Amino acid sequence: MTTRYTPRHTKVHDWAAVRLVVVAVLFGLAGVVLWARAFQVQVLMGDELAARAERQHLAAESVSGPRGRIFDSRGRVLAKSVRCASVFARPMEIHDPARTARELARVLGVSAHDVQARLSARRPFVWIARQVADREAAAVAALALPGVGTMEEFKRLYPSGHLAGQLLGFTGLDGAGLEGLERALEETLAGRSDRTVVQRDASGRRLLDGDEPSRASVRGGDVRLTIDADIQAMAEQAVAGAVTTFRGKDGMGLVVHVPTGDILAWAVYPFFNPNVYSSYRPEAWRNRIALDALEPGSTFKPFVLAAALQEGVVRPDSVYFCENGRFEMPGAVIRDTHDYADLPVTHILRYSSNIGMAKIGLEMGAGKLYGYLDSLGFGQRTGLPLAGEAKGILRAPGAWQRVDLANVAFGQGVAVTALQVAQAYLCLARGGVTGALRLVADDGAAPEPGRRVFSAEVTEQILSMMRDVVQADGTGTRARIEGMTVAGKTGTAQKASAAGGYGNDHVGSFVALLPGERPEFLVMVIVDEPAPQHYGGVVAAPAVREIALQSLAYMGRLPEPAAQARAAVGDGGLTDEDVRRLVDAIGAGIENPAVALQGAESVPDVVGMSLRRAVELLAGGGAVPEVRGSGLVVRKQSPVAGKPWPGTGDRCVLWLDAAQDRS
Repeated sequence: MTTRYTPRHTKVHDWAAVRLVVVAVLFGLAGVVLWARAFQVQVLMGDELAARAERQHLAAESVSGPRGRIFDSRGRVLAKSVRCASVFARPMEIHDPARTARELARVLGVSAHDVQARLSARRPFVWIARQVADREAAAVAALALPGVGTMEEFKRLYPSGHLAGQLLGFTGLDGAGLEGLERALEETLAGRSDRTVVQRDASGRRLLDGDEPSRASVRGGDVRLTIDADIQAMAEQAVAGAVTTFRGKDGMGLVVHVPTGDILAWAVYPFFNPNVYSSYRPEAWRNRIALDALEPGSTFKPFVLAAALQEGVVRPDSVYFCENGRFEMPGAVIRDTHDYADLPVTHILRYSSNIGMAKIGLEMGAGKLYGYLDSLGFGQRTGLPLAGEAKGILRAPGAWQRVDLANVAFGQGVAVTALQVAQAYLCLARGGVTGALRLVADDGAAPEPGRRVFSAEVTEQILSMMRDVVQADGTGTRARIEGMTVAGKTGTAQKASAAGGYGNDHVGSFVALLPGERPEFLVMVIVDEPAPQHYGGVVAAPAVREIALQSLAYMGRLPEPAAQARAAVGDGGLTDEDVRRLVDAIGAGIENPAVALQGAESVPDVVGMSLRRAVELLAGGGAVPEVRGSGLVVRKQSPVAGKPWPGTGDRCVLWLDAAQDRS
């Protein structure tokens, strides 16, 4: 029997379908999770995460603008701000302070110990070096040190160095004005700050945005001064020469345009360069013209005499007995430099008699005299934009004793600033009407109307006497300018002693108004503690003449003889020294002034000149003179004027006369 085999059919499972189901379920669950997370992120946490993103990619920055510029009257820059870099660090981000300090010290040239001390301070931000050079900033950036960076700042630059240094002042590292006009005009000059939002990339780098504020929109306001940089340089040179020649302690000079009251020059010596202010002692910063109150001496006499004339106390022909040079009164002995007897009022000012002025003051009375001095601005600030301007000292008349009244009449017992003196002379130059000095041009302020203090007749009488001081045989002959009448007044004031009373130190000064008939310019020079000569007519008058001559030449306003001499040598440019030599040649009587540019054909007349100027003229012609006698004024010369220049082996001699060196 045959057995048949029948195959068994087994059941086969379809795993592919299972896998599809599993995958579908997983994708479904993943989708649910993602949608849930998206709902959480975008809906539930949306505001919070958006704020975080904004904090990471957007940052608020404060943009500070540069300070405004300071210009002179002709638009030349006296002060400006330039971009520079400063190095900073974030100590919290520095892991190796010692190594970082060594690297920074190497490229910056600073102490590694000091830098490490700053980096070790657990502070969020420290300065490493402020306002470094571009090369140093680039070297720091090249190091790529973690936690160290550079920041743009602005540094104040004064392109003309010491020119008007004390007047301009300076700013600190943070850009704020600390002295001078920089401080007084801080509100105008200071750059403004503006906050803006900037965008950064993932690395924290700043992305440019066209909506950020421009530097121009936050720049400080510019200021234009009345100062003329060229006249300023001339004044500084002349004041420096006077101080060094007479071994003075310091000196000051002012040039003022009378019709407008504009101050064209403001010179203080010793000089001060605000670019390196930290290398000077604080007293070198001192703006002495506005801050130093000194006894004016004889430059005060024209105001007292004008008041007496205005009140009718005296007339120009009134005569006073000047006690032969010595006047005793209770509490004081008043002396003159010469033994004057009877002098008319006109000569009292011409010869600068203290005794004559004391007697006029005593007749005037304290109350009336004080009223005029107060009207002229003494004892008050001038109102110029100057930080810390001194008021001076003018006591109330009730506190004056008889001796005080006598002293005030010839310029002692009061303290005034150079600005106050200039402002008072401005009144005389304007026919008796007060006028304000100006230092900032185009300030938008309407000029205040002046007040009449003296009549036009009285001021003309005073100007006539001041012209005699220079043009006749007065005390200011060294300020003469050929071809132009100069009105002036010398001043020689004893300085108070720390031990009480008056010591041996003096202040020599000279004030000139020119032209003397209708003044257009006021020039003043003050030298503190000159020696051995201290008279204003010797110490300060030549410097005033030098400033006036150079300024007039610069402005094309040369006196007629100098203008003729200029025409004689053609239209070529003349230096300041050429102009001085031409004018001196005319004064010496040289027929052809053109030869003064090559040296005079014969020996010039130097009698009556200062020793310094006489030596300059003779040495320029090749003759170095021997000097005999004492003093600073030439009394006699050999060879005499007009003789040929001495040859080799011949002598040139100057004899001096101290008696002519009077105030």
